[in-house]
Amino acid sequence: MSEFFAGELALVLNRGRGTARHLHHRALAWRENLPATYAALAAGDLDVARAGALADVLGSTRPELARAVEARLLPEAVDLSVARLRARALELLAELDAAAADQRREQAERRADVFLQPGADGMATLGAELSADEAAEAYAVIDQLARLAKADGDPRPIAQVRTELFSLLLRRPGGPGQPGVAAQLTITATLDSLAGAATTAGTVNGLAITAAHARELLTRIGALGLHAPDGGSLTFAVTDADGRLLATTTVAELLRVATTGCAEHPGADCGCPVLGAPAATHGYQPTDRQQTFTRTRDRTCRMPNCGQRVGWADLDHVVAHSCGGPTTCTNLCCLCRSHHRLKTFAPGWHFVMEPDGTLHVTTPTGITRTTRPPGLRRPPPEPPPDQPDDDPPPF
Repeated sequence: MSEFFAGELALVLNRGRGTARHLHHRALAWRENLPATYAALAAGDLDVARAGALADVLGSTRPELARAVEARLLPEAVDLSVARLRARALELLAELDAAAADQRREQAERRADVFLQPGADGMATLGAELSADEAAEAYAVIDQLARLAKADGDPRPIAQVRTELFSLLLRRPGGPGQPGVAAQLTITATLDSLAGAATTAGTVNGLAITAAHARELLTRIGALGLHAPDGGSLTFAVTDADGRLLATTTVAELLRVATTGCAEHPGADCGCPVLGAPAATHGYQPTDRQQTFTRTRDRTCRMPNCGQRVGWADLDHVVAHSCGGPTTCTNLCCLCRSHHRLKTFAPGWHFVMEPDGTLHVTTPTGITRTTRPPGLRRPPPEPPPDQPDDDPPPF
């Protein structure tokens, strides 16, 4: 089976590649390892959640072992909760083949990762997949520190104290007084929002930023006291009213353009743009400014339903450089290594990008999905065509 099968299935289902791979793995598990489970599912005697739990646990084991566990669990599966069914399957696997259980645990440890999930109300979830003993030990340390803080008189709920300690231990690993880990921050905001006069986020109106505009932005930034974290960077993203990225800049660059202004009209508030998208380059490798602009615009891999962060993504020429594609921000997009390989080596795929960064991806079977840069608003629908008046007015 092609290594790109999961990528194509993801676009056909309009789901993430991980979800597509998971569904495919379940289907194979039911067919190869758990035929009785699939028969019960097809007959309506077993629900998808319980059949899926068995497939998730037993799909990677030897077929004969999976069927041995299935034979013992299937008669009581509907009487167990999904969580308990999963736990019983794991217990039986460890009982019947401890060596295989250890091998699967080692494989799971190699696949483990840290994850970040956005939440509501300005919150997010940061987590990690750890071995059970490490996770229990880490939680115990945080909980014990929180209880010590409560004993010292901290009036906050213990959950809030645990959360703050978790954050501090990660951001200040050397302890109090030690420098934090360098961070790269990107801020996108309207001038009105910076001034507190509006709640709209993500735009600075206008087609480009002028020297006068830069001075006004600097005033807002100074009033807020925004500055780059120690050892890190602070990047401002300038967008138009529709969320299209126009320029990326730093405080130092804003100071420079606010001071020097337009080269053609020195010292005058002429309104000429002094910041915009990075210029094209004749070489294959994107410039530093192009990389900053493209990564700020895309934020993640641009393949539909892929959320791989840009720190792990490649900058790819949508139209290949070897085929005459220019090295410009309107021909560059972020693709994770897996989807970069798919675009380069899988036959029959077609990628087209519009000047605003909207990307259209078509599979070999003709399914097209569209992805827009985060923050870019959908264009308004075209008005319906004028319909001719078939019936004369009643007079």
